[in-house]
Formats: sequence, C-alpha cells, structure tokens
Amino acid sequence: MGDITISSAVRTNLLTLQNTAQLMAQTQNRLATGLKVSSALDNPQSFFTAAGLSSRATDMSALLDSMSLGVQTLRAADEGIKSIQKLVDQAKSVANQALQSKATETTVTSTVEAAAIAGTAGARTVTFQIGTASAVSVEFGTATYASAASSAAAIESELAGLVSAGGTLAGLTVSRNGGDLTFTVASGEDLTIGGTAAATGAAGFGLAGATTNGETLAEARGAFATDYNNLLAQIDQLSLDTSFNGINLLAGDNLSVMFNESSTSKLDIEGVSFNAAGIGLTETTFSDINAEVVKLNSATAELRKQSSTFGANLSVVQSRQDFTSNMINVLEAGAGNLTLADTNVEAANLLALQTRQSLASTSLSLANQSEQSVLSLLR
Repeated sequence: MGDITISSAVRTNLLTLQNTAQLMAQTQNRLATGLKVSSALDNPQSFFTAAGLSSRATDMSALLDSMSLGVQTLRAADEGIKSIQKLVDQAKSVANQALQSKATETTVTSTVEAAAIAGTAGARTVTFQIGTASAVSVEFGTATYASAASSAAAIESELAGLVSAGGTLAGLTVSRNGGDLTFTVASGEDLTIGGTAAATGAAGFGLAGATTNGETLAEARGAFATDYNNLLAQIDQLSLDTSFNGINLLAGDNLSVMFNESSTSKLDIEGVSFNAAGIGLTETTFSDINAEVVKLNSATAELRKQSSTFGANLSVVQSRQDFTSNMINVLEAGAGNLTLADTNVEAANLLALQTRQSLASTSLSLANQSEQSVLSLLR
C-alpha cells in the first residue's frame, strides 16, 4: 500500500473509521460479557485487584459453610439438653411419688384352739420370725387350756414383754378378742409362726404358718425405683443420639469453628459428657430418696448452666456468620466495581459510536468526491 497515495482528508477520515470500529468492538464486548475489565490486558491493576478480592470472597464462603455446620451442631446439643431436662423432671416426679409411698402392714388373724393337755404333757414352744430376723422361741408351760380364750390369753400374756419397745419381738403387735388373736407387723415384713411339733407346738394353738400380705417401704418404693432407673437409661441413650455431622457435644466431642482464612480467629467449644453419670445420677433403690432429689436438683442446675454456655457460643457463631456474609458481599461488590461494566453507559457509548461511524463514512465519501472532481477536469 506504500505505492498508493491518498489525500490527507481521506486518510484522516479512514483513521477515524478504524478507531470508531475498534471502540465499537470493545463496547459490544462489554455489553455481551458485562465486564469492562475481562483480562489483564484491559487494566492490569483492576484485574488483579478484583481477582484477589474474589478469591478472598470464595475462601470466606467456605468458612461460611463451616459456620453453618457449627450453628447446627450447637442447636443439636441444645435440643439434647432440653430433652434430657424433661427426663430429669420426670425422674424427679417419680422420686416425689416414691417419697409419698408407705409400707402396708402385715396382719395375721387366727382363732386359737381349745387344747386340753394333760399335766404331764411337755411344754409347747412357738416361734415367731419377722422378715429375715432370727426366729424368737416362746415356751408355754404344761397347763391345760380349757378354752380358746384361755389359750389366747396365755399367748398374749407371754408375748407382752417381748413385743414391747426394746423386746426381741419389737415391731410385732398382738391384740386379742375372745379366742381370736391378731398379729400385726407395721413395717410390712413377712411374719412366720412355727413350733416344735404339729400337735403340741404352734399348730396346737392354731397359729402355724407364714403370712406375706404386707409390703415393706422398700418394696413399695421398688416399682418407683425401677421406673427411675429406666429414665436414667433413656438419658444415656439420648445423650448419644445428639450427634450432628459426626460431632456430639453431649458425648465429650469438641468443636472448633474457624472465622478467617488463616485460622487465627476461631472459637473452641468444649463438649461435655451428659449421660446420667455425667450429670451426677446413678441407679438407686430409693433407700434415701431425699439424697436422690438433691442429685436431681444439681443435675437440673448443671443442665441449665451448660445450656447457657452453649447459647452464648451459638450467639458468637451467628454474629460471626452474619459478619462473614456481609464481608463476602463487600468483597464481591468491590471486585464488581473494578471489573463490571455499566450497561447504560456502554449502550450510550455504542449509540454515539454508531453516529460517529455514520458521520465518518459521509465525510470520507465527500473527500473522495473532491478527488473525482479533479479527475473530471482532466478529462
């Protein structure tokens, strides 16, 4: 093209058209991609700065996911504590019911036989045993008892000293009504009456046999103790079921929640062992119910304290979660300000360039016409 000579006006218009075409291509690319800086060639400083901001936003998004898991882990632990507290309240209710239970007395009523025994007959021996205590033998003389009433009176008289306070049969009450004797054990323990021989011992008085119609205080509380121990087993199971994403804060696991990319900012949450033993509760027979109630109150206090601790930790994580989410928005907005194109501006630029291109084409045409006029003169 060096051998072709064009006028200055044509050259100027041609350069204008070329620049306009280049600008139009750039503007159309911005409108198509939405980016005013799409590569380092467009603006190195803006491109690499925006890339750094976007990378940090991506890293913080990963941290945000980790924080979300931490929040759910803490919520799982809190729900576990609430459920354990309900079980503790039920256990306390069972203990209070056991505290109100009473023993049912053991009662034996028998009509004494009128046993005519010769004066030479051997003495009669009757044994009385309360519960698992040693049997106490009571010996009656060789007197002849003409009636059931006299036999009953003799037994009552012989036992009077033994059943008094401090006697070997303390706890046994004997009452007589004619020929009827009633033996009562207020503690509810079993009462066993025996003798040396069927004809001459207790059977001879019509008293032999064992009675278990009573219920001791321990037996009365036994059913409640079973219910109580079952509730403790449920606490053990529930504490193992509060795991979230493999972490169980109620089974001794710890949780670390990271707050920045370099792991220099974090929150370490220490787990607890909140099975029955961990909150101070053990299986019982309710031999000392008041002591168990004290343990239950202590367990409630411990659960409330730990719930407050987890609540404070949850508040911290949620605050950092909100902060991180806002920071991601700030970083992405900063990167966008450096690279995103304003479509309104670019659309206006494209319209102006199209107008300029039309004017440059017209101007080039006019410049060519002037040269054609010179050619017509030469003809």
